[in-house]
Amino acid sequence: METHGVRPTPEEARSALADTERVRASAAALSATPWPTWFFLTITLYLAAFPIAYGGVVADSDWLLPRPAWVAVLLVIIATFSALFGVAARSWRSRTGVALRLDVLPKRVTVPFMAGLPLLLVGAAFAFRATGRPVWLIAASLIGATVSVGFHLAFLRLHRRTA
Repeated sequence: METHGVRPTPEEARSALADTERVRASAAALSATPWPTWFFLTITLYLAAFPIAYGGVVADSDWLLPRPAWVAVLLVIIATFSALFGVAARSWRSRTGVALRLDVLPKRVTVPFMAGLPLLLVGAAFAFRATGRPVWLIAASLIGATVSVGFHLAFLRLHRRTA
């Protein structure tokens, strides 16, 4: 290291570069660390429950429950998920020093998912309203849960590669 005009020796420079690489590798491993299991399960349950609850809200008539009950269920689901997301983000950042992230996964996977997720969650409810067939809601629930599991497994593989 250079102090008071003294240049580092080649060995010191190589050592500093090696330290930088270790820090980068450590940061990459932390960024690729899978989310806590309880939060992975929370996301999966949210993605499975949301289409059905929203389908109940937009249904033409009372489907299984009265519409106000569906609205209450949907609001509880959203509030619970939001609160748990906040808890997970704070505890994760305090434990690892990095935020919960999706950007460490390949963009060719995350961009279509993030663009398609609203269509999946909301579109299924409108398809249900138009057809009266709950298969749309069930399919959206299963697809959402499957994608959540897939993302979790991708994080696990990525973490194993960087660890």
